[in-house]
Amino acid sequence: MTKIAIYPGSFDPITYGHIDLIKRAAKIFKKVVVAVADNSSKDSLFTVKERVALIEQVTADLGNIEVDSFKGLSIDYVRSKGSYVIIRGVRMISDFEYEFQMALTNRRLSKSVETIFLMPNESYSYISSKLIKEAASLGADISCFVPKVVVSAIQKKLLKKKKRMRC
Repeated sequence: MTKIAIYPGSFDPITYGHIDLIKRAAKIFKKVVVAVADNSSKDSLFTVKERVALIEQVTADLGNIEVDSFKGLSIDYVRSKGSYVIIRGVRMISDFEYEFQMALTNRRLSKSVETIFLMPNESYSYISSKLIKEAASLGADISCFVPKVVVSAIQKKLLKKKKRMRC
């Protein structure tokens, strides 16, 4: 049995839904690596370094969590960490279709890597990073979706963006 699970994702930003899944995985595995994907083709609000720092801050109280970043295929990263388990969150049926497709593709690319699906607490099932960023950009209070440190970081980023957009 593996003792290490990898939870890859963009985490832009990390939400209470992500944190719920991290805590669930931490109860099952000896070590959980939260792996921030460095995908330069995505238009991210936060840099990879900033996302790693935010995740480290909000998971500091969990002893068996490591935060890292990676480029390339998640299955290659999983193997490089001596694991064969990928953790993926499934909130809604619409998530499942995409996640199932990705899991089968990963299985085809590497028969040794398994994907385990975890569902967040139902109170987090509708939260997505994309919606959080959109709501925040429109002035909504997002404190019930993300930790205070993340709220603050988002507000600072959005303020900088507004200042850059001025003539």
